[in-house]
Amino acid sequence: MIAGWRADPRWAGRPAGPAYTDVTDTDTDADDHVYLLTRSDGQVIVRDPEGGFVRSWGRGMFTTPHGLTVGPDGSVYCVDAGDHTVRRFTPTGELLAVIGTAGTPSDTGYTSDRPVRVHSVERVRYPGDPFNRCTALAVAPNGELYVADGYGNCRVHRFTADGELIGSWGSVGTGPGEFHLPHGIDIGPDARVYVADRENDRIQIFSPDGEFLEQWTDLQRPCDLVVGRDGTVSVVELWRPAGTRSFVHGEVTEDLPSRLSVLDAQGRPQTRGHGSFIAPHGIARDSTGALYVAEVTHSFAIATGRVGPEYADQLFTRLIPTFDEETP
Repeated sequence: MIAGWRADPRWAGRPAGPAYTDVTDTDTDADDHVYLLTRSDGQVIVRDPEGGFVRSWGRGMFTTPHGLTVGPDGSVYCVDAGDHTVRRFTPTGELLAVIGTAGTPSDTGYTSDRPVRVHSVERVRYPGDPFNRCTALAVAPNGELYVADGYGNCRVHRFTADGELIGSWGSVGTGPGEFHLPHGIDIGPDARVYVADRENDRIQIFSPDGEFLEQWTDLQRPCDLVVGRDGTVSVVELWRPAGTRSFVHGEVTEDLPSRLSVLDAQGRPQTRGHGSFIAPHGIARDSTGALYVAEVTHSFAIATGRVGPEYADQLFTRLIPTFDEETP
């Protein structure tokens, strides 16, 4: 249970439609249709507000599908960490544009054989151009695009609506404006840029030009976030297993389960709970205030033996706010 929220039973389990093993990200459009970016055969699945199957597309197009964002005009942006690109589609899957060069990562000094103590992002030696295993995208109110980059880089890149690079910021480390895996990104109603700096256990907040403004540190491996019109920030935080290490906190001696946190505009927790989450990886919000949580339960937990196959259907949750229902 998470105080103030309840799971929508219509969205429990696997829906009708194509099979998949993980849901890596999700977003909603202006009509509250829900877009799921899935792994295994890599495709986008669209569901209606009641959870019914609408359509799917993209099979075989992605290498490592990672992030999905629906723009104000209905464009669907898919971030592919495996081939270092961002693709823009129509809602029905027609390819409109590509940012980046498929299969060509930027130079960040990343080498896969470099030993690590905490996480593979230690293999990033210096910041690079777009992209090296990019992770997520956000659309600003003025149409500009911000891309978090990512597993093989340590930067945020800012583009025009047409995909022309405006500038980039970020470097390797734990200080202000430095990153160990910028994993999720969103834009607030005031145009501030919120970045889930996952392996530094924090959210960093920047001006549209990349000026560091503040950081929120009462977090645990924040994977993704969504900023509401009221400035409320909902964050999914990933399980940190015992025996692993944190750049910030050092050795982890006990399991720290995955959780959802809803923060006010100053970063203070309004509610926080573990629910039934195994590996929450993406989050979205619809016009009613409901939250959608995408999970990578198979690749993070089942394939590694952290949980058994009985959790195979724990991939997607719709959470309905119950604050009004609880008011006497």
